[in-house]
Amino acid sequence: MVVLGLLLMAVGAVAVVGALFTAEGSTQLFGLDISALAMFFVGLGAGLAIVWGFGFSKWGTKRTLRQRRESKQLSELHEKLEKREAEERADENDRQERSY
Repeated sequence: MVVLGLLLMAVGAVAVVGALFTAEGSTQLFGLDISALAMFFVGLGAGLAIVWGFGFSKWGTKRTLRQRRESKQLSELHEKLEKREAEERADENDRQERSY
């Protein structure tokens, strides 16, 4: 999701920069003549792509961080469980040795 978000932001930024620097006396975008209404929709689409890209990146980053945190917690719990089981096995072996 982070990559998709960054890609959308890049596409939006390229469209905005293209609209700013290629438009001269007439309305042009990357060498194509377009009407003012079409230029408005290109700008609207570029803005939406930037906002969506930011949102996807933010969502993807939060999701990745949450998954890492959960994985770390699971690893810690697994280590504690292994330690506890080892202690229980050692206690059980001690009890068996004492019973003889």
